[in-house]
Amino acid sequence: MKQTISTTNAPAAIGPYAQAVSANGFVFTSGQLPIDPATGAFPEGIAAQTRQSLTNVKAILAEAGLSMDQVIKTTVFLSDMNNFGAMNEVYATFFQEGSYPARSAVEVARLPKDALVEIEVIAVV
Repeated sequence: MKQTISTTNAPAAIGPYAQAVSANGFVFTSGQLPIDPATGAFPEGIAAQTRQSLTNVKAILAEAGLSMDQVIKTTVFLSDMNNFGAMNEVYATFFQEGSYPARSAVEVARLPKDALVEIEVIAVV
């Protein structure tokens, strides 16, 4: 059974996709850009953008009745791998030591709206 998850506490999808989908005991989020849902703008810098992307993820998971503790896998897309350290510092504050999710982090040629970071997760119900 597939269920679409949507919240106004995270940016609306800007294309033909869902903020997240729940299926077979998992929740899959779409990549979350660092868009502030209240203003529609990006914050400045990689640390603030990472915080906003993960705040958006957290809001979507909350709509599904989940928390960041239930995240089992993340994928971080960076526009510049030189931002990895700063991203990682903020990223670590969203997860509990000892129950970190698996993660991939890759540099990409370009992100939508020229964001510095985009983050997607898979969580278990």
